[in-house]
Amino acid sequence: MEKREVHASVKDEQLVSMRRTQMIKGAVTLFKDKGFHRTTTREIAKAAGFSIGTLYEYIRTKEDVLYLVCDFIYDEVKDRLQKEVHQNRGTIENLRLTIAYFFQVMDDMQDEVLVMYQEAKSLSKDALPYVLNKEIEMVKMFEVVISHCVENGELRLSEKEISLVAHNIFVQGQMWGFRRWALQKAYTLEEYIEIQTELLIGGLYVHQ
Repeated sequence: MEKREVHASVKDEQLVSMRRTQMIKGAVTLFKDKGFHRTTTREIAKAAGFSIGTLYEYIRTKEDVLYLVCDFIYDEVKDRLQKEVHQNRGTIENLRLTIAYFFQVMDDMQDEVLVMYQEAKSLSKDALPYVLNKEIEMVKMFEVVISHCVENGELRLSEKEISLVAHNIFVQGQMWGFRRWALQKAYTLEEYIEIQTELLIGGLYVHQ
């Protein structure tokens, strides 16, 4: 699925990238505190550190900002996972490390995860499928790790079960962000990772 183009009147790609990064950081805080619909473009411009006129040199609508926020969040998570996750190591230990690293990324990006969970529904009809497809791509990264464990005989799962376990990992990682108001009163991140990992894969081992 092709990336949705967000129009900018500025032609300097490096400047566009820099300004949009500023815009995204400011918008995440505003969307978390006020919600997408109650946040104005003027507030986004102020939080980004430039004028409303400058803002409109890099976007056309407030919906463009939400799309850029969502696109950035998924790219950031995927890039960090690809750097650290060894998808071809078909061991339970690697699967555990993959889960732990993903949950740590979700902890680092708690505000962004919360915005995604709350506001993705406000994306336009042409933007939402693209963003959701990026989520599926990340789930597939977990599917690859689990599939190699199955190929190595460490797990015994069907293709449908592999897919469901991968989705479960993804959702439980996100939950640390959008349920943090309750979870962080009861668990440290380390406790959450340990307990969730055991619940997610503890009963799936092929015992020798």
